[in-house]
Amino acid sequence: MFLDAGGFILAHPHAYQAVFAQNRANTNMDNPVNQTFRKPEIIDMARRDGKVTVDGLVTHFGVTPQTIRRDLTELAEAGQLDRVHGGAVLPSTTQNIGYQDRRALNQTAKVDIARACAAQIPNDCSLFMNIGTTTEAVAAQLTQHEGLLVVTNNINIALILADNPNVEVIVTGGNLRRSDGGLIGDLASRAIEQFRFDFAVIGCSALHEDGDILDFDIQEVGVSKSIIAQSDAVFLVADHSKFERKAPARIASLAEVDIFFTDQSPPPPCLDFCANHGTAITQTAP
Repeated sequence: MFLDAGGFILAHPHAYQAVFAQNRANTNMDNPVNQTFRKPEIIDMARRDGKVTVDGLVTHFGVTPQTIRRDLTELAEAGQLDRVHGGAVLPSTTQNIGYQDRRALNQTAKVDIARACAAQIPNDCSLFMNIGTTTEAVAAQLTQHEGLLVVTNNINIALILADNPNVEVIVTGGNLRRSDGGLIGDLASRAIEQFRFDFAVIGCSALHEDGDILDFDIQEVGVSKSIIAQSDAVFLVADHSKFERKAPARIASLAEVDIFFTDQSPPPPCLDFCANHGTAITQTAP
């Protein structure tokens, strides 16, 4: 027979081993050194995926939910994460996160969204594509299309489509935002006003559950308003993490969008809003 740490009799040595292993794991969980190593990795995972969950971190690190909740609480108190139900997200600020970090967020979801959107764009049409890593993913799915006229204020999209000789690409003028290759300002808006588009493919920085489409840069907002006004059909491409972020500048309402392409079901208030205003939702994941 064996006794555990509480003095209880264990009938089998394997049971003793299990208790010993759990006690050792519990000791390691609370070790400040281990916590020091966990926290930077948790931040990296949040930057990569847009969100971390308690369950996912428990599986990844092999620690208890209580340990992870404590880590997330301390990171939130330090201003490095915002706590949400079941996990945490990157903190909301008045500035967008860096372009390279945005490109790395939810890459698989963006590809799925892009494929669904590109499937709704026929050959021989005109479209505008604005700034954003998800709109860039859509551009990558248009390399086999023919007869397209694509106008964009996104230098990255122009370069992606340059490899397709069957697509004519026009780049607006405007002030270059070096951080992500975007062209913004009055010059970009005036250029857009010279066209009428069959489709607009737009992204955003954040979405409010009441239907507001949001961004960080007021100059980019002006350009996006011009795009919507000049397009017969508007496609919004945005993954679920946009509902977990905040941005200060309002672009438009989902009521002005024809199809909203996303990877997961939006919050119930947003679903009701879209249903009431005739905005279709294409969801690429269960």
